[in-house]
This record gives sequence, C-alpha cells and structure tokens, in this order.
Amino acid sequence: MTTENEAAAEPRSAAPSRDEAVLEVRDLRMRYGTVDVLKGVDFTAHRGEVLVLLGPNGAGKTTTIEILEGFRMRSAGEVGVLGVDPAHGDERWRARLGVVLQSWRDHAKWKVRELLAHMAGYYRPYSTPDRTRPRDVGELIDAVGLAEHADKRIGSLSGGQRRRLDVAIGIVGRPELLFLDEPTAGFDPEARRDFHDLVHRLADQDDTTILLTTHDLDEAEKLADRILILAGGRIVADGSAEQLAKQVESDAEVRWSRGGERYVHSTADATRFVRELFAQHGEDVADLEVRRATLEDTYMAMVHRHEHGGAGAVTEFEEAKR
Repeated sequence: MTTENEAAAEPRSAAPSRDEAVLEVRDLRMRYGTVDVLKGVDFTAHRGEVLVLLGPNGAGKTTTIEILEGFRMRSAGEVGVLGVDPAHGDERWRARLGVVLQSWRDHAKWKVRELLAHMAGYYRPYSTPDRTRPRDVGELIDAVGLAEHADKRIGSLSGGQRRRLDVAIGIVGRPELLFLDEPTAGFDPEARRDFHDLVHRLADQDDTTILLTTHDLDEAEKLADRILILAGGRIVADGSAEQLAKQVESDAEVRWSRGGERYVHSTADATRFVRELFAQHGEDVADLEVRRATLEDTYMAMVHRHEHGGAGAVTEFEEAKR
C-alpha cells in the first residue's frame, strides 16, 4: 500500500475510480500499557462505499477511528488513508477528510451561516481537479435542513439542530472520506430520514467514502454497503446485512393463515417449506410471511459467539481469510 506523505500533496488529474482503495488496514494493533485493545484489525474500503463499524462498548471502535483520522498513534500494523499513513498526514491530506464527532466545541455566539462560511474559508486552497472545495454554504445549509435557522445564533439551536450543524461542518470541505461517530444522536425521525438521504447522496453523487459508527442497528442496515463487527480487538464479520445473516445458523419463521386459522412454523429451509406448503394447500394459503434473522439477531449472535468462545475462538469469517 502507498503510505508516502507526498501522495497527499499531489492533486489528481484523472477522475477517481470506484475500485480505488480509500482505506487499507492491515494487522492494526493498539496496546495501552499491558492491555491489547486492537489485536490485528484488517479491512479495506473503496471509493463511494458506506461502511458501518459495529461493536460493543470497549471493543476498540473509537481507537480504530482515531488512528485512521491521525489523532492517535498505533502500536503496530499498516494503515493507508487516501494513500497516506495518517501518522504523517499533512494539512493538504487533512483537507480531504471530514470528521463528525459525538460532540463539537460550542460556538454559541456565532450564527449558523457565519460559522459555516468561516469554516469554508479554510478549504479554498485545497481544491483539486476532481473535487472543488468548499461546498456552497447556502446549498449546504439547505442540505442539512437548517435553512430556517441559517441566521440564528448557535446557542439558540436545539440539540438536534446543533447535530445537523455538526454534520454540515464535517462535509463543508467536500471530503473524499467522511468519519461519522454516532451522527444521528438526538435526531427526531424526520431529521434521521433526511440524514440518511444525505449520506446516500454523498456516496452516490460525490463518491464520498463513509465510515460510520452507530448503536442503531436499524440505521446500520439502512445505510451500510458493508457492516464490520469489531469484537475482542478483531473484525469478526465483514459483509452486507444479508451476507452476515447467512453466517448465523438461525431458523426462519414462516407465518400464514388458512381457513381462518393462523399458523407458525420454524424451519432451516424456508424456501423448501413454502414450496411444499403451496403444493399441499395451494390457494388456501393466505397472509404468508417469512421472518429471517434480523441484523440485531446476527450482531448479538456473533458478539456472543466471540465473547463466550474464549480468546482462541475462530469465527467463520476469520477462517475464510486464512
């Protein structure tokens, strides 16, 4: 992987490819004193991909992201972020990143539009042929749903409105890689839906790669192209929600009605059971529903399997990498 700092200083003349690796992490390790928090983390992210990092508290999610952002030095391993080792990233490299933390320094006396215009000024020297920086402030305010509050002081905003401003600050520089740490905390359902639409636009239209942490598994399933599960200092699963569900041995639940009666049946092969059900009862079958393992079921099963399997437990995902 390319980790030369000079790579960040050279603007690219060709349009970036979606096959381009934006994040490359190999055998990432972190030790605090005698405690190994990260024990060999491996994953890759490509341009325009949305990754959601899940894991129980204390699993090392925040440590991993801080290393990728260049805010924390790793103990060992190789890390490439936009082709640069984050331990040596310069200001031009940082201008290509966007960061939305769980909390942001308060600027209560600033007005929303004033603060965003001020922040935008830092990015103007870092435009490249394939990405003009910064975003237009008016368009950005509309995109995060703050048009009615653009000229209000930040101290007067509600918690959800301040969170929208946090997101606006994170994307004002039109980042190539965006880190989102619990971005929808405090959002109401409408704001959360608007934010999900924004994430999809960033990935699909701007080719922004997004690494997001959340405890909301429904949100993870809606947003993620791939889900990474971090447990015990390692990535124990990597795939779409559907792919991960297939790794957990769990019976599907088939529900249907016939002759005014409701029926429920658990089976490991729902497709075969439904086929036989229709072959036997045909048009008498109504209100058919097949319930498979949810992401929550999958996540809990994988974390439980790892935590109760002992330090030497090997998951199917880890076995497949060998």
